[in-house]
Parts: sequence; structure tokens; C-alpha cells
Amino acid sequence: MVLSIMKNPLHKALPRVLVGIVTFNRVDLLAKAIASAIGQSFPNCRVAVIDDCSTDSTAEISAAFPEVQWKCQKRNSGYLIARNEFMSTEECEYFLSLDDDAWFLVGDEIALAVDYLEAHPDTGAIAFDILTPERDLEVPRAEPQQVNMFIGCGHVVRLSTVQKLGLYDPLPGFYGGEEKDLCLRMLDAGFKVILLPGVHVWHEKSPVARDLQAQNASGVCNDLAFALRRTPAMWLIPILAMKLISHLLFGMRMGLLRSSLKGIRLFLVNIIDLWPTRRPVGMKALLRYRQLSRSAR
Repeated sequence: MVLSIMKNPLHKALPRVLVGIVTFNRVDLLAKAIASAIGQSFPNCRVAVIDDCSTDSTAEISAAFPEVQWKCQKRNSGYLIARNEFMSTEECEYFLSLDDDAWFLVGDEIALAVDYLEAHPDTGAIAFDILTPERDLEVPRAEPQQVNMFIGCGHVVRLSTVQKLGLYDPLPGFYGGEEKDLCLRMLDAGFKVILLPGVHVWHEKSPVARDLQAQNASGVCNDLAFALRRTPAMWLIPILAMKLISHLLFGMRMGLLRSSLKGIRLFLVNIIDLWPTRRPVGMKALLRYRQLSRSAR
């Protein structure tokens, strides 16, 4: 797919933003996500949707949004491949990823993110302040702050940075872990992830197309794969051991022990294929990542 940006001479001085939405069987919420992206105040952006082989009536709503670029996959490939496809474009400076069950609340969110990125070339990504049904209280906008990672449902990346890093690395599981892997690699390369407090994206967290047991198994596997790939050699065994124990305890506490064990087995099955992809980050970056993670908590 070629993601083309409409040229407007009035906006030629502005950076170009691609808003990409990957969707699967969420026709009831997708229109709201698209409308919130189209309604943004930033003028030089283009909205595109990749329908990851939905089996509901998703394709029928494309006619309601003629300004949106639409692609229907012939088979379900997963959101990671679709996001990498979006981020491979050479026609934009920034990529904004918005989930199909997420939407903006005000209308100036893209403009604020781009303004910050343009003024801070050492920033590789902007994390929006995510609201969910579990965390639904809006907070006042405040000074930007460095965080360890963005949340996938709503964020902006500098394309020159992520393309240099090789985009998202494929993972054995279908879900989870790709954001923290990319953000750690950004930090190792000298780029920051910045949160804009109070600049909200609502994430409905629709249960449609979600299997919590399968997602947990995938997340466990991918977290162990993340540790194997990025941990410096001297810390690899103790960190893997701590992660194994942590996932088992979490599984027992949350009634997810069987899926946690399934995730561990999936990791062990793939460990031979994962080992050649091992690219540890520097110890300084890993310690900084952990420090920022603790600060966020």
C-alpha cells in the first residue's frame, strides 16, 4: 500500500502527519475513532485505515469517510504488521497511531504533539494521556514529562527515528510488548518519550475481538522475548528468572496461571529462533528505562 498525502500549498511549511488506524471487527466504535481524527485542528494530516480482514460490516462504513484512505487485508495479519506498514511511508514526518476503539476528546491533540516534536529534536515519541473506563477522570494539562514508554492506543512517533531503528521487531506472540521494546531502543539511541499530561485520548477497551487468556499468554511470551533480546549479558539470567517468577505469581493471583504457563512454553519453543535476534541495549539505557518506569508508578 502506498500511503499518499494530499498536497496543499497553504500547508507546505507544516510537517506531514499520517494518522493510522488498524481495525478488526469493531464497526460500532471505528466511526467515532475516524471522526475524531478527521476533526483535529492540525491541517496537514491524512487519515488512513487498514481493515485487518474484519468479518463484520466494517467495510461498509468506508463510504461515509471519502477523505480517508482505506485498505482491506485479504487475511488477518495482526496490528503489528499493519503499523509497520504505516510507519514505512516516506511521505510524512510523523505517524500517529490510534486504536479503533479510541478517540480524541478536544481536537488540538495532534497540533500540540507536533509542536513539541518540532521544538525538541531529541524526542522520538509523544505519549498521550490515556483515559479508560477504569481511569476516567480528566486531569488538567500540565508540563510535558519524560516517561519510559507510550501506550499503543494513542501516540505519535518521529518517523525518521523509528525507521532508523527498524520499526517494530516481530515477536512470537500476537499481542503485547512491542511498545516497550521500541521505546527502550529509542532511549538507547538517545531519544526521549514524552508524555503530555492532560492531553487525553479515550480508550474504550472494547471486549470485541479480545481474548484475555490468549492476550495474557502472548504478553508473557513477548515479555520474556523482550528480556532475552535487550538485556545485557551479565544480567540476562537473573532478569529472566525474576520475570518467570513474576509472571507465575501474577497468573496465580489473577486466575491466569494456565495462560501464563502457555506463554512460558511459547517462549521456550521460540528461544532458538529468538537468540539470533538478540541485540542488547546499553546498561545506561536499561537503568534509565527502569528508573522512568518506577517514576511512572
